[in-house]
Amino acid sequence: MDGDTLYSIGELARRTGLTVKTIRFYSDRGIVKPTERSRAGYRLYDTDTVARLAFVRTLRELGLDLPTIRKVVDRELSLPDVAAAHADALAVQIGVLRLRCAVLTAVAERGSTPEETELMHQLAQLSEDERQRLIGDSMTPELPDDPEPEQVQAWVELAELSLDPDFRAGFRRIVEDQVAEQSHDGVPAPRRDTVAVTRDQVGPALAVGIEPASPEADPIVSAFTAHYARTLCRPDDTELRHRLLTRLERVNDPRRERYLRLLAVVNRWPAPESLAPAFDWSVEALRVRAQR
Repeated sequence: MDGDTLYSIGELARRTGLTVKTIRFYSDRGIVKPTERSRAGYRLYDTDTVARLAFVRTLRELGLDLPTIRKVVDRELSLPDVAAAHADALAVQIGVLRLRCAVLTAVAERGSTPEETELMHQLAQLSEDERQRLIGDSMTPELPDDPEPEQVQAWVELAELSLDPDFRAGFRRIVEDQVAEQSHDGVPAPRRDTVAVTRDQVGPALAVGIEPASPEADPIVSAFTAHYARTLCRPDDTELRHRLLTRLERVNDPRRERYLRLLAVVNRWPAPESLAPAFDWSVEALRVRAQR
C-alpha cells in the first residue's frame, strides 16, 4: 500500500525538491521525524513526511523561523495566529522599506547634502511607537513613495524638529495636558478641549479689535478660565490661571505650528489655519491679569 511506502533521505529529496542536507537538518531538529531506520541504520520516512516537508518549505519561504515552524507542525501553535503575527511583522518591515526607498529616491533626485540625508534617514528609522509617543496617531508624517520637492524639504525640517529633545518633550507635555483634561479621578469623560474653547472665546475679541489688557477683555478671559476651572474641577483662582497660562504658552510654541504646517505638506493635507494670534492674545491677557 502507498501508505506503507518508506523513503530514504535521497528519495525524499527528489520528491520534495529539498536537498539531502536540508532534510537531515530538519530531521535533526525534530521538524520531521523518521518513521523507522533501515537495517543499515539509515533513516526512512513515510509519505506523510512529503506533505509535511512541503508545508515546512512554504512556511520557510514566507519567512517563519524554525522554532515557530516546529510548533506549528506539532500543533503547539495555531497557524492562523502565527500567520496574523507574521503578517503584522511584515507590514512593519514593508513600511520601513518604503520609507527607505522614499529617502533614497529623494536623495537621488534632489542631490541632498549628507546632513540632510542623515536627518531624513533618522526620522524614517523612528519606530511607530516613538512617533506615536511624540505626537499621536493622527499626526504622524507619512512620506509618499513619489514625494514632491516641497514634501522632501518639509520632511527634512520635520526630521530636525522631531529629533530635538526639547521639542519632543514639549509636545509630549501638550498631549499629557489634553489627556489629563479628559479625565476626572481617573475616569475618562468627554470634554471640549481647553485650547479649542479658548481659541473660540478669543476669536470675536480679535475680530473687533479688543485689546487683551483692556477692561473689555475681562469677560472673555473669565469665560475661558471658568471653562478650565470646570474641566479640572478646581476654583477659578490665581493658581488655576497660572496653570492655564503655562498650558497656553506650551501650545503657542512657534515650533508646534511649524510642525503642523510641515506635516500638512508631507501628508498632502490642507494647510492649517494659524492659531498664533488667538494664543498670543490669550497669553498676554492672562499675563497682564496675573501681575495685577
